[in-house]
Amino acid sequence: MIVFMYIAVAVIGYLCGSIPCGVLISKWLAKRDVRKVGSGKIGMTNVLRTAGRKAAAISLILDIAKGALAVGIAGLIFWGNKDMFTVFTLNESAKILGGLAAIVGHNWSVFLKFKGGRGVATFMGALAGLYWPAAVLGGVLIFLVGLRTKYMSMGSLVGAVGAFFLLTAFYILKIGFLRSSPMPVEYSVFVLIGVLFVWVMHRDNITRLYNGTERKIGEKSKASAKNSAKNTAKVPATVTAKVSNRIRK
Repeated sequence: MIVFMYIAVAVIGYLCGSIPCGVLISKWLAKRDVRKVGSGKIGMTNVLRTAGRKAAAISLILDIAKGALAVGIAGLIFWGNKDMFTVFTLNESAKILGGLAAIVGHNWSVFLKFKGGRGVATFMGALAGLYWPAAVLGGVLIFLVGLRTKYMSMGSLVGAVGAFFLLTAFYILKIGFLRSSPMPVEYSVFVLIGVLFVWVMHRDNITRLYNGTERKIGEKSKASAKNSAKNTAKVPATVTAKVSNRIRK
């Protein structure tokens, strides 16, 4: 029975994470496919390039929500076991499984031929479902570093690591801040795996950061810039042609 419950948690978590919020929002608000712009990823940063701030904000909120939802559903599935010690262990491990499955779903969505984003927002959402103060710290670091350096990828890398250090410190020092019990080691394990996910999915960004070629926040890709230049160049030619036709008439 327990095995089937874990399977249900993994499948539901994966399907929650697989919902391509960035793609849906970009098509709805800007009639554009985020996968064909910039990095081709479906996360907030590329949605910002594709469809603007409003779409990026909505996409961010929804990506966070699906991570938290996966963790919440996992907790409900394992709710009600009469053995309190078993409940704690199974409940926490099920939530972690649900959160990780959501990250996998976001990064390799079944609805996008197993492509997707980098999983940062979904990771933070799942972390919020486990222990929200760590998610808040991670989120603050992401935006502070991202806005300060203009590199959201750098903010994501630093924020993930910051959340890991916080939870690990709380576990080692037996601190249960805003909890009725000490910090479980499972949370640190979850964040460590999440950090590995984030860093691996940002390996191309890390290379560009090292080479000084990483795109800054709001900066268009070279392909988009070329297309914009071509469209701009075409407009005067069209206007000139219309004026010439009117003069001839």
